[in-house]
Amino acid sequence: MKQVISAVCIHCGHEVEATPTITTCPKCGGILDIKYDYKWISAHVTRETLERRSDRTMWRFREFLPVEGTARRPRLRVGGSPLYDCQNLADRLGIRKLYVKDDGVNPTASLKDRASAMAVVKAEEARADTIACSSTGNAASSLAGNAAAAGFRTYIFVPSRAPKGKVSQLMIFGANVISVKGSYEDTFRLSAEAIDRWGWYNRNAAINPYLMEGKKTVALEIAEQLNWNMTDYVAISVGDGCTISGVWKGFTDLYAAGLIDKLPRLISVQAEGCCPLNRAIQTDTAWEPMEENTIADSIAVGVPRNPDKALRAIRESNGICVNVSDEEILAAMRLLGRTCGVFGEPAGVTGTAGVKKAVELGLIPSDATVTSVVTGNGLKDTANAIAAAGEPIAIAPDMDLLLEAFRKTGGPQ
Repeated sequence: MKQVISAVCIHCGHEVEATPTITTCPKCGGILDIKYDYKWISAHVTRETLERRSDRTMWRFREFLPVEGTARRPRLRVGGSPLYDCQNLADRLGIRKLYVKDDGVNPTASLKDRASAMAVVKAEEARADTIACSSTGNAASSLAGNAAAAGFRTYIFVPSRAPKGKVSQLMIFGANVISVKGSYEDTFRLSAEAIDRWGWYNRNAAINPYLMEGKKTVALEIAEQLNWNMTDYVAISVGDGCTISGVWKGFTDLYAAGLIDKLPRLISVQAEGCCPLNRAIQTDTAWEPMEENTIADSIAVGVPRNPDKALRAIRESNGICVNVSDEEILAAMRLLGRTCGVFGEPAGVTGTAGVKKAVELGLIPSDATVTSVVTGNGLKDTANAIAAAGEPIAIAPDMDLLLEAFRKTGGPQ
């Protein structure tokens, strides 16, 4: 990998070779960062070379990714999700521009496909036959689907509260699913013990530094889709901290390689019922565990596994932290659907809920441009979609009953 120099510990600075199986720092146990040769990258890829490429998946940015040039690409088409100019919603919120990046259109319907596609490539480089992870739902679904397409066996650990829609995906993809009666922290701990015991390839994003590199491709796409003219802010829902870290890594990589001229400020959005990272920033204290009390299951992480990179990303970007209630999340589901035609799950729309609240709190000026990332599709959690939208009109096949129903609901007369 000519573009990769090494893997560097974010705590002690120790550098190690970027082999396919690296996880944490062998010296202090800290989390690793992939270090790139930006001179090599800028000499081999430009805006013009990207424009000429027909590949619309995440792999179009291969010079920015830690994979061998001869690596076999996964079969599922991950990345290339649409970026919508949602002027109707921008006008309603009172800002100049709002773009919505809909990553719910990925193969298993979430942004996590980007990390799992990377995991499959690195597992193949490592000559593994089994991949495992713990997840609140979306990482599990994405691993199960991407691994199935590539012929890997999977063992996936999920907390018992994971929505049935997400668990059903795992079963359809043939994963070995272990439903853990406990918190996400309990689930993560058990998965780590099992991975160590049986030597499976580790897809846990806070442990495996390559997965953040897959997630960062959403930022690379946003920049290119904006014609390299970055918005002032980028909003993202936050749980473990891996996704916001990846988004920031993507933007800083582009900046270092000379493809963008400015960096956006990040908007870190967490649920009020589970916001340990935002609370640490807001109180200027060390983060502390919290209970997992929110409908947004994908970001219900009371003990984040990647806090240091996430906090670094927020601080380096001069970011904003916003916490939203479950009611505000449900309202954002309706708002996105009814103004943009985008159907997001609760955690998927949390970023947009945060944009709305940040505007109301005066944290974002009216002349701002904002990109909000929808990280997962609403079909993953139909129970909360119904809670957000309500039930349909139900009547017998009778015109008088229809007219009566319309009178009650403000329909045509």
